[in-house]
Amino acid sequence: MHIRHLNLINFKNIQQAEIDFSPGINCLVGENGAGKTNVLDALYYLSFCKSYFNSIDSQNITHEQEFFVVQGQYERQDEDEHIYCGLKKSQKKHFKRNKKEYSKLANHIGLLPLVMISPADEQLINEGSEQRRKYIDGVISQYDKPFLDDLMRYNRSLMQRNATLKQLKESGARDYSMLDLWDEQLEQLANRIYNKRIDFIKELVPVFQKYYAYISDGKEEIALNYKSHLHEGDLKRQLLEVRSKDTILGYTTRGVHKDDLELLLGGYSIKKIASQGQKKTFLIALKLAQYEFIQKHNGIKPILLLDDIFDKLDDARSNRLLQLVSEDVFNQIFITDTNKAYLVDIVKRTGKDYKVFDVAGGQVLIEGEEE
Repeated sequence: MHIRHLNLINFKNIQQAEIDFSPGINCLVGENGAGKTNVLDALYYLSFCKSYFNSIDSQNITHEQEFFVVQGQYERQDEDEHIYCGLKKSQKKHFKRNKKEYSKLANHIGLLPLVMISPADEQLINEGSEQRRKYIDGVISQYDKPFLDDLMRYNRSLMQRNATLKQLKESGARDYSMLDLWDEQLEQLANRIYNKRIDFIKELVPVFQKYYAYISDGKEEIALNYKSHLHEGDLKRQLLEVRSKDTILGYTTRGVHKDDLELLLGGYSIKKIASQGQKKTFLIALKLAQYEFIQKHNGIKPILLLDDIFDKLDDARSNRLLQLVSEDVFNQIFITDTNKAYLVDIVKRTGKDYKVFDVAGGQVLIEGEEE
């Protein structure tokens, strides 16, 4: 699978762009703030119906404009796919596949698998557990529709349980019949979510460790440790045990919405002891493992987006990453960088077909073109 053509209108700082891509490697070069990452974000939009960086759709419209359009023409399993996303301020977002609008955006997830590696991924290390749960759930949702459905139903039930807890707190009532109902529903959904997360982590870890060892030349020991209240057994029992506490607080303190993924280097939290290069290597290995996992379960090689990938990596790690990227396991790749000569030299060494695009002030031109 690959994207052949991208059309952008009023998307972030790009007022208009028509871009034909290589099925191999596509290099976007330019200064910081030129719009390179915005092109990658547009590709992410077409796969996930949202921005990688800003969840508020209207804020992705170019300043002083009223709408944006993002369109892509793909070749997927020898079939043409046209994907359209359009948004006018204060109106509903429209998302279409081959001119037919989706009834639910969730139905699109997984059609065009994609993996993004960005400096923003440091949130996985530096921020709270929600970011790491989103990572886990985002990967599983690309190939497992029932999991995504369960996750959405769980979150709706959790909101209802929390609303019930707040009512009980404010009224002082002790009628727990509604809590019994939500506890039953949460337990059923949580068990399925938990089991699929467990299976995912078990399969991901050895692949992740393989990539990390390759990039770091096997000099460091890393691990992922999945933490969940469901390790302690029956969720319904746990919810009953903390019912009084939850009623006082007004929210649910137990469940898979509290799960976390410990990121460990040498047995210690990577957040506390790792260098910038080690953190970046950790995140790259995690995302490459995600790529391999999705390919295996989806049967399609995802598009790989590498945003500012070589920053904070020493030459040895950069070279080993380059060797990985040049392998046939990866298909269409997009890379951004500020150093054109350096990036082109690296890409030439892969032996893959490539194109170079110069990006400046929201303009995207293929190398050698003029405005």
